[in-house]
Amino acid sequence: MESVTFIQWCLDNLNYWTITILMTIESSFIPFPSEVVVPPAAYRAANPNSELNVYLVVLFATIGANIGALINYFLAYYVGRPIVYKFANSRFGHMCLIDEEKVKHAEAYFDKHGALSTFIGRLIPAVRQLISIPAGLSKMKLSTFLLYTTLGAGIWNAILAAIGYSLQSVVPEDQLLDTVSQYSHEIGYIFIAVGVLIVGYLIYKGRK
Repeated sequence: MESVTFIQWCLDNLNYWTITILMTIESSFIPFPSEVVVPPAAYRAANPNSELNVYLVVLFATIGANIGALINYFLAYYVGRPIVYKFANSRFGHMCLIDEEKVKHAEAYFDKHGALSTFIGRLIPAVRQLISIPAGLSKMKLSTFLLYTTLGAGIWNAILAAIGYSLQSVVPEDQLLDTVSQYSHEIGYIFIAVGVLIVGYLIYKGRK
């Protein structure tokens, strides 16, 4: 209950520090949607009297996403597959909305698409938060992991910020999250299609 109160306090007091904290939570194994952080922050940044800058919102959101991703990466890297799956099957894992099936799904996605999945996975709903785990389990090179994670998280956060910023003069704030949720799901499907095309092209090029 205290954690819920803390998260709500951060949402009510959005600044660069709380954006970073919330995005760290969002990107780690604790489920928390980025759609409720970045768009509202960008929405407020669009106000001429706001202390927030939309470019800094994207920057600090991406920093937070990287920190959360690194938590998952290092946990998986050092504790190994048996402990990860034991956690996924534990009561605490289920409280975090993680189960064995979701971890298997993330691993299968990583195995299918290789290192590039760290980039593409950051853009796909239901995979975004967990893609760091198979990267750690496979002991992916840290510099490569950070590069793909930063690119994927940066693009996703920039899109969410652009949506929130553009809606400031169109949608009342109490309707913002519903509108963003609709747009983000549609964008997620587009990224899935683009990801499939990219991977298909790379496989074709590799075989050729």
